[in-house]
Amino acid sequence: MNQKGATKMKKHALILSIAIFTIFLTLPAFSQTSGGMKIAVINTLAFDDEKAGILKYVNALNTLEREFQPTKTELQTLANKIETLTKEYNSLLEQANKQNSPVSQQTIQAKREEIEKLQREAKFKQEDASARYQSRYQAVVGPVLQDIMKAMQDYAKQKGYALIFDAAKLDEGNLILAVGDASIDVTKDFITFYNARQSTTSTTAPPK
Repeated sequence: MNQKGATKMKKHALILSIAIFTIFLTLPAFSQTSGGMKIAVINTLAFDDEKAGILKYVNALNTLEREFQPTKTELQTLANKIETLTKEYNSLLEQANKQNSPVSQQTIQAKREEIEKLQREAKFKQEDASARYQSRYQAVVGPVLQDIMKAMQDYAKQKGYALIFDAAKLDEGNLILAVGDASIDVTKDFITFYNARQSTTSTTAPPK
């Protein structure tokens, strides 16, 4: 896998997998009759921040990252080897084009076949790693995302919000034209709410 592929895989491990889009939360009618419907936005891209994000989510991503580090290293090593062999191949071609060159077509062909073999190997390993990653992501991170969604429902009910939108998705779709009240962004408050909730759960959990 080339450098771009390795970078893409890392990006996939850290942000691609945020499976929370626009969130619609319905509350009882009383919230709409007492002064209007309350709406908020939460930026889900902030959840994976190492220092200010959702700790449980960050830990799950880091666990997955550590698990696949050997695979990423192996793929990067293959990519580096292919790059080195490609440079050697190009150098052989230049030498072969010179008069009285000692480089034979057999040598060039052998080098080309070596590169193609490694490319096939890298492609197979990359596809296998991608499939395994997707499976492990669902097993490791999936339950955390489900728990975050449940907590967001509880948060909305507790705070009286009728609707909560994903600010990241709104921005991505260029759907935000103006914000008149910055307090509508409750990202930090929700993260604090969730982390405190997890801390309380851990503290009160009965010993096994």
